[in-house]
Amino acid sequence: MTRYEVLVDGTLAGFADYRLVDDRVVLTHTEVDVAHEGRGLGSRLVGEALEDIRRQGRSVVPLCSFVASYIGRHAEYADLVRHP
Repeated sequence: MTRYEVLVDGTLAGFADYRLVDDRVVLTHTEVDVAHEGRGLGSRLVGEALEDIRRQGRSVVPLCSFVASYIGRHAEYADLVRHP
């Protein structure tokens, strides 16, 4: 499993796990440390991950409910979505 990470002052504050399947990035789980919740880090993390996926020319399979919800609120990423 590979992951995107968000750091606060050099310390891991959250991550989004994923695996690659052909040209798809399957996002499976997103987590933000309880000490950093409520600061928008999860949204920033997922937004940056989706931008990276777009730059790579890949699509995304949002198995993680947080990622799916984020994409539902940010229609600009809907074109990236592929289903398993």
